[in-house]
Parts: sequence; structure tokens; C-alpha cells
Amino acid sequence: MAKKMRVLVTGNEGYIGSVMAPWLQSRGYEVMGIDNGYFADCRLVPELGSIATVKKDIRELAPSDLRGFDAVVHLAALSNDPIGNLNERWTKEINGDATVTLARLAKSAGVKRFVFSSSCIMYGMADSATVDENSALAPQTQYARSKVDAEMALRELASDDFSPTYCRNGTVYGLSPRMRFDTVLNNFMGGGFTTKRITIHSDGTPWRPVVHVRDVARAFERVLEAPREAVHNEAFNIGADELNWQIGALAEAAASVIPGCEVVRLANAGADQRTYKAKFAKLADRFPDFRFEWSVPNGAEELYLAFQRSQLTAELFTDKRFTRLKWLEHLLAEGALDRSLRWTHDERAGSIIETPALASV
Repeated sequence: MAKKMRVLVTGNEGYIGSVMAPWLQSRGYEVMGIDNGYFADCRLVPELGSIATVKKDIRELAPSDLRGFDAVVHLAALSNDPIGNLNERWTKEINGDATVTLARLAKSAGVKRFVFSSSCIMYGMADSATVDENSALAPQTQYARSKVDAEMALRELASDDFSPTYCRNGTVYGLSPRMRFDTVLNNFMGGGFTTKRITIHSDGTPWRPVVHVRDVARAFERVLEAPREAVHNEAFNIGADELNWQIGALAEAAASVIPGCEVVRLANAGADQRTYKAKFAKLADRFPDFRFEWSVPNGAEELYLAFQRSQLTAELFTDKRFTRLKWLEHLLAEGALDRSLRWTHDERAGSIIETPALASV
């Protein structure tokens, strides 16, 4: 078997990263992480692997941090709309400006491949019935704008020696060591499990393309392994046509695996009405043998069983560690982070930390 790449994963201690980095490692890649540790303590279930991690803010990277890697998988970001709305400058600096700086450093260090974790959220309030990679981008929030801006800047850096690819993830769900309960299906499952009640604030009709976190990791691996000409400077919606679900149907699917759970529809006028169905024909055409292993029903079942094993309670479900905005607000209020979202005191900054792997649940 050919020698696998040496891969740097940024944000490897996040929700997606704490699944993806161990997955790549298990597949034979030599993996190192860079993470500033915002969510290092936000662990719900045991780690899936042991990844050597440089504790560093991606805004503070140096050329030496990128030398010797064949590829960068760039996940690090402020991860959702509420955080972007809290302070737009943070999201612009971290998701946008720092991404471009990272890519420039990687290119100058001789890194050949750069896989950027983007998002289908950039399609916003789509005018068309379904959106594909050629559809107009209509970002509605600073988070979505940061992804658009980063993609546009990365395209300008593409060259014969530097090949970026843009993976526009659907709405990610599924079990992760550093769990999030602020994504739609995870939220429905956590609320339903702990209260026997799932509340939909909209009328339930908006569409979302949903994708399991482990399938995201598998899709990124396929991009890394693909011939350069198949993915060079290309965007791919990450998901499958059958994974477009309406919010109401997601709630019903979640409730169906939780005994005694009811779905309540409030249909509030001010609820989030963003809706978009994504097309995934490009991904399917470029990777005809790739199959998404997880569906909403079996993903919901996985979460239900994991919540049983971990004895998830209502108190734990609502704990600030598992909602990204609440946790950052906590770190700010405690004075652990300053008003630029930098640590006020961290003796481990720049050091390499080995997180011991624990038994999987």
C-alpha cells in the first residue's frame, strides 16, 4: 500500500474534528492537529483516538507550523450563526481572514492539498427549488458570508502547486466526543430524550440537507485521496439527494425512536424560515462508488442508544458546554478569553498535547 499523506487538521478538538482526525488516523494517515482549545473541555462521550495537537490560535500561525505536511484539512472556525451575530468581527477574522492566511502559509510551505470545510448555509434563502454548486450564493448571516469570502479568496490562491477544494457540508448531526446540541437533529434528539417532547418553532416546512458527522469524515477522506484533477479548485455539496429533509419530518423521525415522545408545532411567525434543498449530483458523479452510510433513522437510533449509555439528563442536555454560543459567553464572562477571543492566560499555548484515547461508547 502506498504511503499515506501527512495531514494537518485544524480545529481537531471541535465537533467535526474530534471525529474526523481519529478517522483519518485510523485510515493510515499521519495526523497532527492544531486547535486553540476553546472546546477542549466540552466532552460528552470518550475520545475516539489520540491525536498530537499543537495548542495555538489559527490567527497566530507561523510558517513553521505548516512545513512538512502534504495536506491541510481546515475545520477551525466559529461554527454557527448565533456566534457570528454576537460579534461579526470575530467571525470575519477567524473564519475569513485567518483562513486565507493559513492557506498562504500552507502554499508557501509546499503543502499541495487544502480541503476547506465550507457550508451549504451559504445558499441562504434559495430562490430555486434546489441548489447546486453553480447556484447563486445568498448568505444571510456573518457566518455564511465568512464561508463565501473564504472560498472566493482561496480560489485566487489555486495554482499548479496548490490545490484547494471546498466541501460545502449540509447540516451536520450525529454523535461526537465534543457534542453539539445546537444543530437541528442533535437538538431534537437531546430534547426528546430528556423531556419526551420535541418543539418545532417554525411551521416545519423548511428544508435542510442533513449529513452524519462520520459521513462527513469519510467524504473528506475521499477528496484527499482523489486525483488532483478531479477536485482541484472545485466546490462540492457534501450529502446525498435523499438526505434533504423538512424540519417537521426530522422532528417526527427523532420522536419515532424515543418511546413516548411527542412533537409540538408552534409555527411562530418569527421563527427561522431559511429553506434550501441541495443537489448532490456533482459529488455522486465525481465519486460514483461513494455511498453515505448514515440515514436520519439510523442516525437518530445511534443518538438514542448513546444517550441511554451516557445517561443523558435534561441538565446535561442544556449544559453550556454543548451549545457553542453559551460556552464562549461563559469563557468571556469568566475572563478566560479577552474581547478578541484570545486566551488571557494559557501556559500551554504553542505546546504539543497528546489527548489519551478512551474507550468508545
